[in-house]
Amino acid sequence: MNTFGEALKVTVFGQSHAPAVGCVLEGLPAGMAIDREALAAFMARRAPGSSPTSTRRKEADEVTIIAGLNPKGETSGAPIALTIPNGDTRSGDYAAMGKVPRPGHADLVAWRRWGDAWDRAGGGQFSGRLTAPLCAAGALCLQWLERQGIAIAAHALAIGAIGDEPFRARTLDERSRRRLSAQIESLRDGRSFPTIDEARGWVMEKAIQEAASEGDSLGGVIEIVATGVPRDLGDPMFDGVENVLARALFAIPAVKGVDFGAGFGAASLKGSEDNDPYAIDDDGEVSIAKNDAGGILGGITTGAPLLARIALKPTSSIAKRQRSVDLETMRAIELRVKGRHDPCVVPRAVPVAEALFALAIGDLMLSKRAFERL
Repeated sequence: MNTFGEALKVTVFGQSHAPAVGCVLEGLPAGMAIDREALAAFMARRAPGSSPTSTRRKEADEVTIIAGLNPKGETSGAPIALTIPNGDTRSGDYAAMGKVPRPGHADLVAWRRWGDAWDRAGGGQFSGRLTAPLCAAGALCLQWLERQGIAIAAHALAIGAIGDEPFRARTLDERSRRRLSAQIESLRDGRSFPTIDEARGWVMEKAIQEAASEGDSLGGVIEIVATGVPRDLGDPMFDGVENVLARALFAIPAVKGVDFGAGFGAASLKGSEDNDPYAIDDDGEVSIAKNDAGGILGGITTGAPLLARIALKPTSSIAKRQRSVDLETMRAIELRVKGRHDPCVVPRAVPVAEALFALAIGDLMLSKRAFERL
């Protein structure tokens, strides 16, 4: 239940308030030099306490690779084991709540499964803190994918009712290709909020701060794109590309929905509108006129950009009073959640989405290589 992947496999361990969280990454090709500065920069995008719209918990998210590299700092072919320390924890905030499950959290189902043995502090193994090692593993995989000519980017497509400019990945003309490249590049310029349109990002930040001042939270949508992905990855039925990507993306605790290409919008289209027409290009190859399929047909990549969106619920931990029950007395009670929490998880989940997209695509690519060697 804590492992993802076949040819590229990641196993996550730790809890929110344990001494550390970490993971083991198996299958990354040997001989790749690790860019530690790029790894640190990627982790900084997810790190808590770095933005006025994030939790006040401060963690450096410094990655220590304890195995899997050779003396030159390259991948050796052995499993890569990494840890990230937990430092700024306040477990007392959770002990004070006793046995009162927080609405929207996994407290009740965890208590029913494991009783008093489960580690409740910070949400234990259900915490978004476990996305930190996923980010680290994904960042290493991204370094390999970039050397294969694959680019992955994500942005906050919506916060509440406020929208950003979407990726230009559903139209495949030359102008759209140039615009998509520019959009991907713009998200790497160090902007503080992960939107394509910076002005929309400022509006989103203000909305998050307003919700937080009211003791409330917001949800949103993250859009992810991958370009340069080879065609013919994936398989029909249960091992389709959508299946693999969705399974990875649902590891983000707040995710409640995933769609691809035109997604749920395709339900309101006619077949003549949704189908992506084919043509013969100047090189005599089959080309696709548009990309409402999101780069996937029959569970197999078409060579067009992969496009997905994930819907994230509002942060469950809010300062407003909520109805709950005391599991010792089995009586109704009002709860006001203590602790430090993101009023909106979307901004910090953007790099996590990129990391999980990378791990899923990396697994698909390496699985295909293994199959071709048989």
